[in-house]
Amino acid sequence: MKISTKGRYGLTIMMELAVRFGEGPTSLKSIAEKNGLSEHYLEQLIAPLRNAGLVKSIRGAYGGYILSREAANITAGDIIRVLEGPISPVDFTEEDDPAKRDLWLRIRDSIADVLDSTTLADLISFKEETHIDNYMFYI
Repeated sequence: MKISTKGRYGLTIMMELAVRFGEGPTSLKSIAEKNGLSEHYLEQLIAPLRNAGLVKSIRGAYGGYILSREAANITAGDIIRVLEGPISPVDFTEEDDPAKRDLWLRIRDSIADVLDSTTLADLISFKEETHIDNYMFYI
C-alpha cells in the first residue's frame, strides 16, 4: 500500500491545524506557503475532511479552518481513510491461497493498528531520537 499525495498532504493540513488548535482559524494559504504546497490542491483535500467532520470552516475576512476536536482525538487512520479510502495492501478477496490471504490480512491489520494508534497529538509532539555515541577515540 502506498499513501498518495492526498494522504500525505492531508496529514500536513491536519498537523498544521493541530499545532494551531485553540488559536483561531488557519487559512489554507498560510499552510500552503509554509509547506511549499499548492493552495488549490489543499482546497480539494479539505472538503472531504470537512464532510467527514474532522475540520470546521470559519467564514469571513479572518476565516479559515479549525480542527473539530482535540488533536489527541483524531488519528492518522481517520485522516487516511477519508482521503485514501479503505486500508488494503492488495485485493485479497480474490486470493485463492489461504496462506497468502492470511498474510495480506495480517499486513492490512498491522498498518491499520499503526495508523489508528497514532494521533495528531503524537505527530505534532514527535521528537526524533538521535543516538550520540559518547566514545572518544584517540590515535
